[in-house]
Amino acid sequence: MRTSTQKKSKFVLTFSILMLLLSMQSFAQDTLPGVTVIAYNYKYLRSVNDPNAAQPVKMLQQHSANFDLKKSEYYEEDFDEYFIAFYIPDGEILATYDKDGKIIRTAERFKNIALPADVRKSVNARFPNWAIAKDFYLVSYYAEAKTPTKKTYKLILENGTKRMRVKTNEKGEFIEK
Repeated sequence: MRTSTQKKSKFVLTFSILMLLLSMQSFAQDTLPGVTVIAYNYKYLRSVNDPNAAQPVKMLQQHSANFDLKKSEYYEEDFDEYFIAFYIPDGEILATYDKDGKIIRTAERFKNIALPADVRKSVNARFPNWAIAKDFYLVSYYAEAKTPTKKTYKLILENGTKRMRVKTNEKGEFIEK
C-alpha cells in the first residue's frame, strides 16, 4: 500500500518532468530560426574554422554565416547573387550569397591580429633577430572548389632599419613567391 507521501512524491516527479519537457520544447522553438541560417552555411564555417585564429576573425566569420539575407533590406527576388560586406576595425569580409542565403564565396582580410602560435614560432625560428611589425591574414573561400579555403598570413618583419615580407599558411609553413 502506498502512503500519501509516496503519491505526492510521484506526482511532484511527474509534474517536474512534464515542466522540464515543455520548457525544453519552448527553448528549442526560440532558437530554431538561427539554426536554419547556420544550416545553409555550415560548410563555410567548417571550411574556414581555425581554432587558433584570433577572436575578431572567428566573430566576423560567424556573423557572416548567420546573416539572414532574406530578411535583410538588400533582398529582392530578382537577383541570383548578393555581395554583402562586413566590417570591424580589425578586418572585413566580402561575402557572396546565392538567392537562398548560402555563402558561395568570400574574400576576407584582417590586419594586425593576434597570430597563431605556430606562425609566431615558425617566424621566430627562421628569423630570430626579426620582429613582426605588421601582419595581414587573408582567407579566400570558394564553395565549389576542390579545396574551398585558402588561408595566408602576410607578414612584414623588421630588424633595425631593414624590412622584409614573408608569407606563411596557418600552420606556419613558409610560402615561396
